Amino acid sequence: MVTGSRRETRNPESRSRITDDIHEGESAATIDPAETARPSYTARMGAVLVFDGDCGFCTACVEFTRRWIRPRVDIQPWQFLDLADYGLTEEQCAEAVQFVATDGRIHSGSRAVTGMLRTANRPWPWIAALADAPGIAPIAASAYRLVARNRYRLPGSTPACAVSPQ
Repeated sequence: MVTGSRRETRNPESRSRITDDIHEGESAATIDPAETARPSYTARMGAVLVFDGDCGFCTACVEFTRRWIRPRVDIQPWQFLDLADYGLTEEQCAEAVQFVATDGRIHSGSRAVTGMLRTANRPWPWIAALADAPGIAPIAASAYRLVARNRYRLPGSTPACAVSPQ
């Protein structure tokens, strides 16, 4: 029988929050504190787009985004964040831009870009929906990977932009 109270835990495989019912006879004191999710930054403050602040090309893209797209998300370089608070690693952030939604879901690469676009005013959410469409999403993901792999060759890049080949 479920008592009606709930607890939130982190699923380490998906890095998303999950909610479990607390069953009768189980008190909050018997719950391992390591399993209980602490309030996340995103739950309190909103979504965040995490980018490589050492990359001149990435920084130029962020400046364009702030000026012209104006999404309703916090945009931060990963080098200034406690990545564990977001469920991210340095490796993930060095490889691709990350979008952490208010519900804790993490999107990477082209899906991070479309997640951010969905928070902006029209026409950007429509563009995001198109880029996420079944026939287009694989193309968008490939295009993102191509740009990310070659960002050190693009205008505004620095030696820090080089991403190790896979």
